Parts: sequence; structure tokens; C-alpha cells
Amino acid sequence: MVIDAHAHVSWPGGTSSEETSWALDQAQIDAGDALGIDVFVCSCLAPRPSTPESFRAANDRMLAAIQRWPGRVWGYCYVNPGYSREALAEIERCLAHDDVVGVKLYNEYFFDDPVLRPVIEKCIELDVPILEHQGRCTDPLPGQPYISDAGHMARVAREYPEAKLIVGHIGGGGDWEWVIKATAEAPTLYADTSGSVVDEGLIEAAVARIGADRLLFACDGSHSAGVGKLRGARISEADRQAIASGNFLRLLGRSVA
Repeated sequence: MVIDAHAHVSWPGGTSSEETSWALDQAQIDAGDALGIDVFVCSCLAPRPSTPESFRAANDRMLAAIQRWPGRVWGYCYVNPGYSREALAEIERCLAHDDVVGVKLYNEYFFDDPVLRPVIEKCIELDVPILEHQGRCTDPLPGQPYISDAGHMARVAREYPEAKLIVGHIGGGGDWEWVIKATAEAPTLYADTSGSVVDEGLIEAAVARIGADRLLFACDGSHSAGVGKLRGARISEADRQAIASGNFLRLLGRSVA
């Protein structure tokens, strides 16, 4: 079994029609058929910074995708933690649905900002993971002034060792070696392998420093790159399968059907 632990369904806003959005998502399912990806764990991201109205609409789109592709799409509930009361209610609403398995946070706040604490504590209560968009940028990102990195997440992991936290896309650009080292320093952090970066040795370095048991296969839309990185990595077959799905299923407390 292969689970893409970091995927998205499209936001049907702006110039993208509902029909176009569904066609884009069908293309992702088709890519999974071609590449051997069994499940896509998806969030839908509204334009950011999001409002309660927009993140509810985004999650409705995610829930519709789960219904359209049962068993192929699982979901993350996306919220803006700055709207604490509304975010907690939305997490409760979404997690009541089958195959919604966690929470996705983006770049509205640094991950160690105290405003996130109610969301983190709610996810601990519900025993679900948080996937955080992060990157250790080597160039300024004016459009993402509050992008977190694995250092922010490691600080939270030390404060909340019971939290299930996933460092997003170590191959998403920036200094991935720094991200691997920072993740390794917090023994409860997981990291996903997604991103378009296919530098030789990325997976091997993550296995050596973080450990194969804390890595999750993911693509974040770069499907052939994501699959190629894992297939081509010089690691054991047991480690490869653990990364492909076993670790994520263990994180969720699920077994392969």
C-alpha cells in the first residue's frame, strides 16, 4: 500500500470553475493509478489568510472529494488558528466524518506562536496529527512572512511531546539538510518526503538522521518526483515500505484493510 500523506484538492475559486477543479483532481487520481499511489490525504486551501467562511468552504470541498473518490481520498481539516473558536468548531465538524484523519495548517502564523495552542491541544485530545506547511528558506518569501520551519515545530514538539506533528515537504525547496537536522532533534516529530526537489541523497540523509520510522511518503502534487525519490533511494525494502504507508497508518492507529 502507498499513501501520499501530503496532497491537495483544488480550490474552485477565482478563474477556476467547479468543472475545471474536479478535472484537476481527477488527473491526480489518474496519476495515482499510473504510479501506484493508493490513497491521497488531501486538504483544500482557501486563499490566505483565510476567514472562517473560506476555510469552511474549503473543507466542504475536501469532504466532497472524499465522497467522490471513497477509499482513494482521505482528508485534512484546514483552519486558520487565529480564529480560535471557529477553528476548534470546524475541526470537530470535519473529524466527525469518516476518513478525515488530521488537521492542516499553513502560513498564517509561525507554528510556535501561542495562538496555535488551542488547535494543538484539540488535536492531542482527538489524537490526530497536524501537518504544517514549512520550509527553511534560503531566499526571502515576501508572500509568506510567517512561514514556519522545522525549528519552530521542534520547539512545539518539546513542549507537547504527546502531539502528532508532521513537518511538511522536506523536499519543498530551501535548505532541506537543515530541515532534516532540526527535525531529528525532536524525537516525536514526523516529516514527509514531498516537494519537487529530487536531490540525490535526500531520502538517504533523512533515513540516516531522522530514522525511517518517522518518515512519511508524500508528493504534494509532484507525483512522479515523489515516487521516483522513494523508489530510487538506497534504503532497505523494509524501510521503503514503512515510509510508503506503514508509518502513517501507525500514526493514525489504522491497519491496512
